[in-house]
Amino acid sequence: MEKRLAKLRERLAANNLDAAFLYSKENRRYISGFTGSTGYVVVTANKAYFITDFRYKDQAQNQCKGFEVIIHGSTTLMSEIKNAIQGSNVKRLGIEDGFMTASMYENLKSNLEGVEIAPLKDTLEAIRMIKDADEIANIEKAASIADEAFKHMLDFIKPGLTEQEVALELEYTMKKLGATDLSFESIVASGVRSSLPHGVFTDKVINNGEFLTLDFGCVYNGYCSDMTRTVFVGKADEKQKKIYNIVLEAELKVLEHIKPGMTGKDVDKVARDIITKEGYGENFGHGLGHGVGLAVHEEPRLSPMGERTLEAGMIVTDEPGIYISEYGGVRIEDLVLVTEDGCRTLSKSPKHLIEL
Repeated sequence: MEKRLAKLRERLAANNLDAAFLYSKENRRYISGFTGSTGYVVVTANKAYFITDFRYKDQAQNQCKGFEVIIHGSTTLMSEIKNAIQGSNVKRLGIEDGFMTASMYENLKSNLEGVEIAPLKDTLEAIRMIKDADEIANIEKAASIADEAFKHMLDFIKPGLTEQEVALELEYTMKKLGATDLSFESIVASGVRSSLPHGVFTDKVINNGEFLTLDFGCVYNGYCSDMTRTVFVGKADEKQKKIYNIVLEAELKVLEHIKPGMTGKDVDKVARDIITKEGYGENFGHGLGHGVGLAVHEEPRLSPMGERTLEAGMIVTDEPGIYISEYGGVRIEDLVLVTEDGCRTLSKSPKHLIEL
């Protein structure tokens, strides 16, 4: 936490800010270590405050090392925030402009006389993009749980089950293997519904002759995994095999190219060019990938608009897809660590066309 606080303070100074006010779940946990659901962080040039209520008194004191823990009870939350900010002679306060509610902003503005409120923009998110060794280990563990769950699902999936039954088994298995939560609502989409990139499970029955897309992830020690595999229930025909293999070729080619110095749009183009050349460019309508960490969708973005340059320590997804309305679709997704000279794939599940 000392290193993270130091990085934040460097960026605050560079942006002529005297302090930062944080309360989004991911930024709060990243900078303070607090895993509870309610807390507010004020970081100044030489002090760090963590403000919460009685329910989290012991937890905050145990987890928030290097912070002065303030418990508001007889006083209001805003009065404690005000005391921490004004007691440190803050003139310019940085806020999470992409997260803060209008009511919180107005409350701060009306209570902090003489304090200019300015946007932090992506200050914390930029720091969070580069994962340290502990973060990488946690994400690797979350990815390994997802891999084990997928292995189990290959024996479980059969015609006649509903998408919902498959999703429940998948989610139960990840938690049984040590996950504390899901990264997001599991996507289980079969048949024509596999053309829906975010086709959350329904009570549809899975039949022979259908693609079945599973996009899922879990949380381990606060960190997320994200993986997609598309399998075929029954025997795939030549068109289905062709579509699958185009997506697979694009996904594998990206893994050959990812390295520091490339921009997000450079990486996206590798996959997009392959899919477009095969005549399915209009059927790949989303970005290639995104960062993963405390949140399942973080910076950097791998897309035609991704201007950010990749650096070692970033963890991103590689997830090309082809989606054909009223027919079906295929997506294959790996979790990838950018290394000093290339990348390392954290998702280990097989990617060849699996026919069940």
